[in-house]
Amino acid sequence: MTPLERRSSISLALIFALRMLGLFLVLPVFALEARKYPGGDDPALVGLAMGIYGLTQAALQLPLGMASDRFGRKRVIVLGLLVFAAGSLVAALAGSVTGLLIGRAVQGAGAVSAAVTALLADQTRDAVRTKAMALVGASIGLMFAVALVAAPLLAARVGLPGLFGLTGALALAGIAVVLWWVPPEPAQHADAPRGRLADVWTHPDLLRLNLGVLVLHTVQMAMWVAVPALLVHAGLDKGAHWQVYLPAVVLSFIAMGALFAMERRGRLRAALLAAIGLVLLVQAGLALLAASGAAPSLAVLGALLFVFFCGFNALEATQPSLVSRMAPAHLRGAALGSYNTLQSLGLFAGGALGGALAKWAGAPGLFAATAALTAAWLLLTWPLRPMGR
Repeated sequence: MTPLERRSSISLALIFALRMLGLFLVLPVFALEARKYPGGDDPALVGLAMGIYGLTQAALQLPLGMASDRFGRKRVIVLGLLVFAAGSLVAALAGSVTGLLIGRAVQGAGAVSAAVTALLADQTRDAVRTKAMALVGASIGLMFAVALVAAPLLAARVGLPGLFGLTGALALAGIAVVLWWVPPEPAQHADAPRGRLADVWTHPDLLRLNLGVLVLHTVQMAMWVAVPALLVHAGLDKGAHWQVYLPAVVLSFIAMGALFAMERRGRLRAALLAAIGLVLLVQAGLALLAASGAAPSLAVLGALLFVFFCGFNALEATQPSLVSRMAPAHLRGAALGSYNTLQSLGLFAGGALGGALAKWAGAPGLFAATAALTAAWLLLTWPLRPMGR
């Protein structure tokens, strides 16, 4: 990477990290803390308050991605972070679960993922873009691990209002990074030629990647409905689950060096298919463990989670990188907006699907369904045309 590419990659990854840390700090404790609010005895309302963020994200990723094509990436990112901070303030001041729901919905309206990813693609060459996207994916994974450790400790001290207040402060810190650290945009987007959104949705390989991220995040959210129970069944207290998650996430970052080696050899398609295969292997393994009925081995669960994070982190790097390469420059924001829309829908669908399957089919049925979904994804992605460096 050139010095400018390193600065762009690190600063934009930091924006993702600040925003996602705020979100992840809330999620592990939200369901428990929400019970203290009026309306907290309604599980459906609490679940809706958690999931509404994904719905508003899905609704606005594409419009804001297209707006960044026309009006500039930085303007859209700053506006989105301001909206996200405002939603955090609403949630921090909420006196009921309904107020939390409104705050979460406003948070989701600050949908800046597409604009940030498009700006990163604008400021990096094709040959190093996967590495740049991997920094973003690594920052998200690391914030997830940090939140699993810190959330219970912080919630005990400052409660849910304090966590939402911290989330808003992190969003404002992200604005400072945009204004004073992120390099200037490379071109004036207002003069860009107009493209058709149909060009994004009718491109076969872009469609494969969009459906791929939908499946990936559906599977990710669904599996986490049952994985904590498996860890408890294996003898690990719920307060110590981070002792498995944190090493699995950190070691998976180290393993991503193999992805960069494959990219240098022009084998990015092979890396993508191999990563999907790893996710499929994990879902099948979890299905067998859950179906056995016996207490699973903690070492086996840890190994499966390590393999899952290897595949997940690789996909988080390769898929948006491929989207940015395939899309015309003047449609890059729209293409990544479409991609992030389906990503957000996957988060919502995974929570709903996981809860329903866990209730009606148990953990074996849940993991069998996620394995079947991943197998279908692998078949769908197989015809993807190789992309040059």
